[in-house]
Amino acid sequence: MSIFEELESNVRSYCRSFPVVFDKAKDEYLYADNGREYLDFFAGAGALNYGHNNEFIKEKIIDYLKSDRIMHGLDMYTKAKEDFIQSFSSLILKPRELDYKLQFCGPTGTNAVEAALKLARKVTGRTGVFTFMGSFHGMSMGSLAVTSNKESRAGAGLPLGNATFFPYDGGPFAELDTIWYLEQVLRDTHSGIDTPAAIILETVQAEGGINVAGVEWLRRLRNLCTEHGILLIADDIQVGCGRTGPFFSFERAGITPDMVVLSKSISGYGLPMSLLLLKPELDQWAPGEHNGTFRGNQLAFVAAKAALEYRRESLLEEQVMHKEAYIRQFLEQQIMPLHPALTMRGIGLIWGIDMAGVPDPEAPRKIAKLCFENGLIIERAGRNDTVIKIMPPLMISPAALKEGCEIILAGMQTVLGTYNLVAN
Repeated sequence: MSIFEELESNVRSYCRSFPVVFDKAKDEYLYADNGREYLDFFAGAGALNYGHNNEFIKEKIIDYLKSDRIMHGLDMYTKAKEDFIQSFSSLILKPRELDYKLQFCGPTGTNAVEAALKLARKVTGRTGVFTFMGSFHGMSMGSLAVTSNKESRAGAGLPLGNATFFPYDGGPFAELDTIWYLEQVLRDTHSGIDTPAAIILETVQAEGGINVAGVEWLRRLRNLCTEHGILLIADDIQVGCGRTGPFFSFERAGITPDMVVLSKSISGYGLPMSLLLLKPELDQWAPGEHNGTFRGNQLAFVAAKAALEYRRESLLEEQVMHKEAYIRQFLEQQIMPLHPALTMRGIGLIWGIDMAGVPDPEAPRKIAKLCFENGLIIERAGRNDTVIKIMPPLMISPAALKEGCEIILAGMQTVLGTYNLVAN
């Protein structure tokens, strides 16, 4: 690894937690160049919902590559884009009665967030945005302004403005009615805070520590936005594309955001792609007003269409619900009894074990490190990285899911030094 340490920038991060050279990957497993197998409970930070080198998707990509089709198209009309739009409309939007136009943004999620914020300001004529404590929306300037992590924000090197942060649902502010507070801020002529262009949120804060917003809270937020003419932007970059079960994370609340941001697993294969869904009346862009050289990733279109077909044919939503039940039971019966300070949160196939109350502040890091040594790739999240984050590929086999959970259990037993067996 000396070549990386010698020549690659210090900005590298994940490789510091997983210090081996990876060479191959298949489904829910990664393989180091020495042949060591690692079970993946990280899934490319949410970019690999369908697993590594998904066979169904891979065959579609190979067929496209062999046929000398368009590989780079800016925002020109191409057959690959047409096929994806038709599939996305027929398989995702129409069954849910969602009326959105599609804007293809630059290759990463933060670019789609930037587009959503720019458009909200253009449409409303307002400059402010409301966002939430615990949020993460990206590392470019506009996205960073609505991201709460102090360490991330400090990297901007200049003041980040036009964003007002409010407590999220539950968590450290469980006793505070955030929607009531927002209502007072908007109605009070002396609040000192202007009505914003938009409110942006993750319905499940992933990097923030797996904080799951309640259904009623989400509905009240939607109603508040409608009443005050505020655009609601749902950031489904990490928790969309089936991560919570349904394709969109907000479906459980029965709400319709004004804009939805997708990236990561929308491409289905880990290829760069981001997408902004917007209500037709909001599509007030002038041609080229938000663009980018790689906003038309043709291979990503091919893979994304195949991913939608794979999702339907494999009954992936039902799979996620079954696996969710297994993780919930495992955490409740095997993990929570290990220490009275432990708490758990999650939905679908994104779960967190919060160790903030454990006396040893290094315990989460030690556990993640021990899991890696035992062949499991898992990361931490939340305030001070106290949350062990469980996020495997959605198609993970039941046997592999059980294997990974047992590695976590063994690591926690070792580090915490206690175990209370709860019979099934």
